[in-house]
Amino acid sequence: MPPEDSPVPTEYPREIGRTARRELAHHGFTTYAQLATVREKDLLAIHGVGPKAVRILREELAARGSAFAG
Repeated sequence: MPPEDSPVPTEYPREIGRTARRELAHHGFTTYAQLATVREKDLLAIHGVGPKAVRILREELAARGSAFAG
């Protein structure tokens, strides 16, 4: 079951951190499908989303047969 400690529940694992999950949701990213439409560097520009979170999300996307945009 996905963590639900952000204002909007997301699919993302706890390992990326509460702040990263909250800020991703705030910017409209709550599913892996939505992440596939954005570039890594754009996620890194979001306060609270750092290299560790992006690495974990990249691995999660790859496990689902997907990747970040261009």
